Amino acid sequence: MLKVGDKAPDFALPSTDGTIMRLKDLKGKKTVLYFYPKDNTSGCTKEACAFQENLAGVKKAGAAIVGVSADSIASHQKFAGKFGLQFPLISDESREMLSAYGVWKQKSMYGRKYFGIERTTFVIDEKGIVRHIFEKVKVNGHVDEVLTVLRSKE
Repeated sequence: MLKVGDKAPDFALPSTDGTIMRLKDLKGKKTVLYFYPKDNTSGCTKEACAFQENLAGVKKAGAAIVGVSADSIASHQKFAGKFGLQFPLISDESREMLSAYGVWKQKSMYGRKYFGIERTTFVIDEKGIVRHIFEKVKVNGHVDEVLTVLRSKE
């Protein structure tokens, strides 16, 4: 599992903006990299919309937002279009990035064990170093927590 102070693993994955996004392309600005389980589910929709509603504040703090799940790029594009998301979502169908960031975990629901994405947000600095990790994120109030961290690093 990544720790604060570690170099964030680079990636090269398809993005909703039609490019292959790499972490190194984001160097020079802070990055809010948030991992979520699935497009168009209630919690994930609420989280994405909260980031969208606070996009100006995140940008004012000198940061970019990037959402990540294992859904296909086509699913991401529909999700982003439906909710007017103006930040990129990247698709990790191979789950390599999810594993590198330690968010692909065994979970349990109603006694059934399965693997899935644990909702987690990383704040990465301008040099690609992990500065804060929010694990097992609760959606309500999460964006406010992220903004507090971003503003404290200004």
